[in-house]
Formats: sequence, structure tokens, C-alpha cells
Amino acid sequence: MNRRTRRTLWTVAAVVLALAAAVFLRSKAPPEAARLLPESDGILYFNLRPVRAYFHKDLKPPQHSADYQQFIDAIGIEPEHDLDEAAIALHRMADPNGPNGAVAYSMVLVGKITGARLNAWLEGHAVARESYAGHTVYSIPSEGRTVRVAQIGYDMVAVSNYPSPEMIHSMLDRHATAAWPFAGSTLLRKHYHEVPLLSLAWGVGQIGLPFNESGAISVLGLSLPLEADSTIIASMSWTGSLRVEEIAPSDAVAARQAAQLQMIILLARGFTTALADKSENNSLRELLKTAEVTQKRERVVITANVDRSLFSAASNGGAQPEGAGK
Repeated sequence: MNRRTRRTLWTVAAVVLALAAAVFLRSKAPPEAARLLPESDGILYFNLRPVRAYFHKDLKPPQHSADYQQFIDAIGIEPEHDLDEAAIALHRMADPNGPNGAVAYSMVLVGKITGARLNAWLEGHAVARESYAGHTVYSIPSEGRTVRVAQIGYDMVAVSNYPSPEMIHSMLDRHATAAWPFAGSTLLRKHYHEVPLLSLAWGVGQIGLPFNESGAISVLGLSLPLEADSTIIASMSWTGSLRVEEIAPSDAVAARQAAQLQMIILLARGFTTALADKSENNSLRELLKTAEVTQKRERVVITANVDRSLFSAASNGGAQPEGAGK
């Protein structure tokens, strides 16, 4: 083998290694939608494409209210079928009694959700418009709040109901530098590496914020021993494995909460035995049967297996976004 051939082989090997390294780094990086989110107290992410692919035979056409049906007809988008990803940032509000309540949100939505009809709807319903970073930001009134919306790509929309425009400005700024795979908010950089690889849905930070009532987080009517501002790392895998990890303030608090959670699971198992013999109830019983609580130092971990029928029930819920039909 002559020198020229060896040099060519080394060049090819270097290129292959560089490509392999780039693919590996991308696999470890947060999804782009999550990287665009602004600074926040909590982050939720949902990858809906594999869920639809897996459950397409079980999905039923959702029932919409008349106003919501009018809204989706006008924009030409069926979110239940056209939305592929949703990344949501949660912002704690200083005044929980204000128009935003306890939590405001900023989100990035990805899928077949942009286009001329959505732009026409935004133009027709906006009370104000702003040009920022080469994008038009529309201000849409909704239930005493202002929802700001911007189309930031051929398949991407940014939305925020934060009281000021700084959050949607941040998302537009991040969009300009989104190619760097490890960009993102402080919360994302700090905790995303703890999210299991290939999770369909995950959350990090104070994700109890939108689900707590009077400072308590409840499941099946039972108050969980988790504070609303607890740091949580939660994930759901494509196999249906659920994992929720709380970072408690101390080892002693973690031990106490682990014991309380175990007691709640035992009570819930007894409660579900009286439920009717339906598919979703059987799945709930199976989830509770497989639920386990472990504690290591200041961390409490809950694991369980989620049956596909619960996924199907959730996917057919027909949730409607704020401002729809307004």
C-alpha cells in the first residue's frame, strides 16, 4: 500500500469517525423544540409521532366542542393528527391570583401546523403585531390574558402567555442558534442528562406546578407527599415504563416521603379493586401492582409499567388549547 492510498484511507476513517461522533452527540442532545424554550421553573416534553404510530388502530376521532371545531376548520390543522412534538416551559407567577394564575407557559409545537390558513387566522384575531428577529409575533386576547404566537419555521410554532414578550423573544433568539446540540435553558442543561434515552415523554424541574391544588399534588384523590416546587425528573419510555424521581431537600425528608408514597400506593391498590372490570381500570390496577418506591440518599424514585390502553384513553382525551375559537 503506497503513501497516497494510506493517506486516503486515514482521511476516510477520520470523516467516518467525525460523522459517528456527531450522530452520537445528537442522540444525547435534547430535542430542538426543548432547546428553544426560555428560562423556566419546569419543562414538559412529548414526542407524539411514535405514540400515534403505535396506537393508530386504537385511536378514535376526538369529540370537539363547536367553537374548537370552528377553530381547527379555520386554520386547517387537526392537532390530534398533525402535532408531532410539544415542548412546554412552566413559569411560576409571583401573583397566583393574577390573570395567569399560578403558572404561565411558553411552548414550542412541531408538526404540520404552519401555513397560510394559520397565518390568516392570526392576522384576523390579533390585537397587536410585532416584528422581532425576522418573525411576526401576534398578540391574541384570551380570557383576560395575551397569548403571543409566532411561526418560527416551516413546521414550528412558538406560543407564550407570559405577561411580557420576553419569553417569546427568547425563543426566537434561541431559534437563531439552535444548531448547537447542547444549547438550551439552565434547567435543561442541568437535568436533561438524567432523562433516559429515547423517552417518549419527560419532564424536569418543578413539573408539579400545573398539577397541584392548594400546594398539594393529588392522584386518584390522594394527596402526594411532594411539594409543588420539588425538583422532579420524570419519563415515560416507548415500552410503557414510567419513572419519576424526586430530589428531596435531605436524606431524612426523602426517607419520610418514600414511606408515605408506599402507603399511598397500597391504599390506591385497595381502592381500585372495587372499580368496574373495564380495560382502563384493569390497566390502572396493573400500573399500581407494578409500582415500586425506592430511596437512595436524597432521591426518591417511583417506577411502574403503563398499559397501552391508558395511553389510548389519554390520546383520545381531546384536549383543547387556550384561545381556541376565541
